Amino acid sequence: MEILGGLLSIKATTFLTFSVFGIAAVGYLLGKITIKGVNLGTAGVFIMALVFGCFMYSHLGDQLMVNESTFVKDALKIVENVGLVLFVTSVGFIAGPNFFRNLKKNFKSYVLLGLIIILSAGLSAIAVLFIGGNFTQLPHEEFKAIVVGLLSGALTSTPAFSAAKEAVGALDDLVAVGNGIAYLFGVVGVVLFVQLVPKFEKADMAVERQKLLVSAGEEKKADTSKLKQLDPFGFCVFSIVAVLGILLGSIKVGGFSLTVTGGCIIVALIFGHFGKCGNICIMPKTDTSRVFRELGLMLFLIGAGIAGGASFMKYFEPIYFIYGIIMTLLPMIIGFIFAKFVLKLPLLNNLGSITGGMTSTPALGTLIATAGTEDVASAYAATYPIALISIVLTAKLIIQFC
Repeated sequence: MEILGGLLSIKATTFLTFSVFGIAAVGYLLGKITIKGVNLGTAGVFIMALVFGCFMYSHLGDQLMVNESTFVKDALKIVENVGLVLFVTSVGFIAGPNFFRNLKKNFKSYVLLGLIIILSAGLSAIAVLFIGGNFTQLPHEEFKAIVVGLLSGALTSTPAFSAAKEAVGALDDLVAVGNGIAYLFGVVGVVLFVQLVPKFEKADMAVERQKLLVSAGEEKKADTSKLKQLDPFGFCVFSIVAVLGILLGSIKVGGFSLTVTGGCIIVALIFGHFGKCGNICIMPKTDTSRVFRELGLMLFLIGAGIAGGASFMKYFEPIYFIYGIIMTLLPMIIGFIFAKFVLKLPLLNNLGSITGGMTSTPALGTLIATAGTEDVASAYAATYPIALISIVLTAKLIIQFC
């Protein structure tokens, strides 16, 4: 208690910095615990961030003598956004050399699978709205706001969350409630899914990795050994791509934007595909991309987890959590079956597409570790834009017509 008291007496920024690294340390230890070959991996960080948010978020504002709604919230949003930019930009660079060949070969499959996943999620949300509406005391419009929030949380979709909040107007707090409740299983459920499916399938990962390469075509990489480097690690080009991606994601057409996630991943894919501009290398070092990918994922999960935990305990109801589980599991299972038996996609292509279709950033990190190859990022990057657009439209349609 004396240590905690001492920490609370120092600067707010220092205490928050301490909290971020403390959550990361304990979260990685939690994620390392393996039961029958399955572990949470980096999602363990999210669990610890959620617990921290449940019990400490309000306490932070009081003890640090700062305005909770401004300082703490804004600081966490910065952590989350920096992490998101680092992660998705790294994924774009890693997937870039192989992305366009993979997309050209499997374009129809990715589009169909993305649509099937989001359609299944949307229909499950509509079913919950009309069936579950018979067992709640809330007015229809209020319950609808919660359900759409559950949908965005189940698919961990920030764009859908933002679009839903904007569409419901004064009921936007209820959207946040649903999002916070469903977000936990939305993260953990997909992380466990991509680990358990290969075990149920008794997959030989060496064979599956080879199938993935054959499916995507021969990987194209620029020879960077004779190219000029802007800096030893590629930080400069990484930053340039991040800036361009944020600008692209900020452009709105008819009220729709790619968001930071879509903008950064698209620009990074293009740079990663070409690899060079004249005799200048426009790719960061491979190790840089890998480190930034993991660091970004960690920061993203901490920022999102603490903020989500803040409202989790306050508004939690068991039935809402069950609704969220349904909206997470049903699209994944239907998508996997469709990809396997109809589209005939190889296992890793299938799971990579599932993570993209579920817009699940944490699950991609887990799948890369499970598969033992970063090539699965190409399938994620191909399906993600389809899912991104579809889930935003689905959320708006449910609010408007249901």
